[in-house]
Amino acid sequence: MNIGDKAPDFLGTDEKGNEIRLSNYKGKKVVLYFYPKDSTPGCTTEACNLRDNYDALREAGYEVIGASIQDEKSHLRFIEKNALPFPLIADKDMKLVQEFGVWGEKSMCGRKYMGTFRTTFIINEEGVIERVISPKEIKTKDHAAQILK
Repeated sequence: MNIGDKAPDFLGTDEKGNEIRLSNYKGKKVVLYFYPKDSTPGCTTEACNLRDNYDALREAGYEVIGASIQDEKSHLRFIEKNALPFPLIADKDMKLVQEFGVWGEKSMCGRKYMGTFRTTFIINEEGVIERVISPKEIKTKDHAAQILK
């Protein structure tokens, strides 16, 4: 998915099994952020930064939705442990990460593996991707400020 593309209406199901659809967020911009894994240091830092700035994001007209390939139980633990006020899509079948093009080969310490690229899509009120914050641009400690600028 790129800037100018229409995002799919159905995004997936959240940690409680509820369907997440863009059409449920009519009139609002949606921050759809993909992250590699629940409860890892970088992902926790990013989620907590969005949590700590959640009111400012909502005042600016944004709704936040996280997405990763972990299951609902993992997401529930992550939400409860960090008091996250926004839903997390459980993309267990990896359909969403593939549709948005954020799944691919990564490497760490010389080891190659498949994983989710930390990427944020800003979707406007009409469901069109307005901005993409790429993995190299994202600052986990200051992500909300990146979205708001």
